[in-house]
Amino acid sequence: MKLFIVVAFVLILASLASALVFMMKDGRDGKPKTNNMVRSLGLRVGLSVVLFICILVAYQLGWIQPTGVPVIK
Repeated sequence: MKLFIVVAFVLILASLASALVFMMKDGRDGKPKTNNMVRSLGLRVGLSVVLFICILVAYQLGWIQPTGVPVIK
């Protein structure tokens, strides 16, 4: 499960980086703007939602446990 979370974070960061590249390069030198940045950011949001849902499901199935941080009363 930890490997899945790490891979998902790497993919999310890669999508964010590609959106930055598209933002900086698209529309320069007289070239028309493309929708690549929007697609990259949409992919990032989708990956984030899938990761969040997978973490919730893994918790419900008992694959991951809470850290045991003490609750202050």
